Amino acid sequence: MKRAFAILAFLCVLAAGEYFAVSKFAIRHETLNLFDPARQRPVSVDIAVRRDYETKANLGLWKLPLAVISNGNTVKATEYSFLANALAARGYLVASIQQDLPTDPPLMTKIGQPYVGRQGVYMRCEANILFVLNELKKQQENAEYDHITLVGHSNGGDVSMYVAHQHPELVSKVITLDNLRVPFVLSDHLKILSFRSKDPKFVTDPGVLPTPEQAKSRGIDIINTGAQHTELSDRGPDSVKEKIQATLDQFLRSSSSSELAPADTTSPMIMNPGDY
Repeated sequence: MKRAFAILAFLCVLAAGEYFAVSKFAIRHETLNLFDPARQRPVSVDIAVRRDYETKANLGLWKLPLAVISNGNTVKATEYSFLANALAARGYLVASIQQDLPTDPPLMTKIGQPYVGRQGVYMRCEANILFVLNELKKQQENAEYDHITLVGHSNGGDVSMYVAHQHPELVSKVITLDNLRVPFVLSDHLKILSFRSKDPKFVTDPGVLPTPEQAKSRGIDIINTGAQHTELSDRGPDSVKEKIQATLDQFLRSSSSSELAPADTTSPMIMNPGDY
């Protein structure tokens, strides 16, 4: 029995070491400084992709699943490397889009208007995403552009959910980190994973989160992290980021069940879907 436990422990260490090696050394990063002439707007994109899967795709032996990450307000697109690396390690082509520019008007809240007056911002970011998809097709044709995964933090999470509402034929998964304004898409054809903070300064608008019954029936996973809002990025502690990575990896692996097990059973971070 002791030998069996020793072998199991060794395999866990080996798996962790393999993930570290993949995430740190086998992932290629590239920054694309694009320009959309139709809108006269520069769009910066940080690309992350595993070299071995990219080679297979270039040979026509593999279709790269595509994930698009949208940054939160005042957070750089490059400050989600813990998510980009986790997705790239799983074989994704990851495009982290810098959704806002220093010249953009400040993000305002207008109570009583749709999405508290931010629909124009979401539409601008939607245009960024569609533009980037078209540009990526020119560089990597062997990727899944019809079943993309949208990832976003805060305002970027709202952008992801908004685009999923507008383009249900395009989006297969949505992963948000504390989106506060745009209601969840309720669809049997869309898988949703949402990490929530515990931060009194960032309160989710009424009607955004599904009811526990809706979450259960639609297979929506709601993850209560207990972390601060801004900690759901590279700025957060390693303990939070590692648990998010572990949960994200399990979510991507799961194809039949939406019930997630704790990433760390000694200090559970994950609640049952709908318990928030």
